[in-house]
Amino acid sequence: MQLGTQHPLLRRFLGHLAHERRLSRNTVENYGRDIAALLALAGDVPLKHLQPHQVRRFVAQLHARGLDGRTLARLLSAWRGFFKYLARDHGFAHNPCLGIRAPRAAKRLPHALSPDEAGRLMEIVGDDALALRDRAMLELLYSSGLRLSELTALTLDDVNFRDATVRVTGKGAKTRIVPVGSYALAALRAWLPERELLAPAGQKAMFVARSGTPLGPRSVQLRLKRWGMKLGLAGRVHPHALRHSFASHLLQSSGDLRAVQEMLGHASISTTQVYTHLDFQHLAKVYDAAHPRARKKT
Repeated sequence: MQLGTQHPLLRRFLGHLAHERRLSRNTVENYGRDIAALLALAGDVPLKHLQPHQVRRFVAQLHARGLDGRTLARLLSAWRGFFKYLARDHGFAHNPCLGIRAPRAAKRLPHALSPDEAGRLMEIVGDDALALRDRAMLELLYSSGLRLSELTALTLDDVNFRDATVRVTGKGAKTRIVPVGSYALAALRAWLPERELLAPAGQKAMFVARSGTPLGPRSVQLRLKRWGMKLGLAGRVHPHALRHSFASHLLQSSGDLRAVQEMLGHASISTTQVYTHLDFQHLAKVYDAAHPRARKKT
């Protein structure tokens, strides 16, 4: 029995994800790794003969190796999707992963910068091309809550300066329109003339390297880390920290969970709800000040 992505059924499933469901390359690769783990655990047992008690044992084995509940839940989701496809397209009679749950994962709050820290991170000094580019990237990440992959995929046509919006293609190739703040728009306007000097004719990427090629995710991570260290911000600063900061600061100010969900591109509001726990003390103060029966006034 062939294991890994060379398994014929897995190859066909990954092709289905890429060409029919049009998932991103990274997502397809993640599915491939997760299902390859299942094939390795199954060994010589044919997929058609796998039973729920065996899948439960696989989950227990992975948990004993140190995988947490969140990772195991993702694996089970990939396995269920794989068997659903096999039942639909390859005549499999049952899905042995149905009804199996991963161990409960500890609730981890995302790291968010304080408003002051986020403001300091935007204070990039310099008028050279790379400084102007990096300031525009950071302002846009914080202004609109973009994922790193969404930022690097932006083209010139995606930013609408007249409407102050950006068109974003997120997970599952879903498109959403997100507002862009005035600071981010100003930073983008300052970057565009420099970009024109670097990018060759026909290059549509909004953010390019010194060579004129599209800037990759790893380069953005390294530039942000460098600026965080240079500006004296304690701890590890990364692009997702700005997305978390956008969400928590906006929710703290507005209280509108649905609007934040739409701007982040979350499919489920439960994903967005984690941000409601980021500043409970602030929410408690609002409650104490506003609710007529919160506290006895002295």
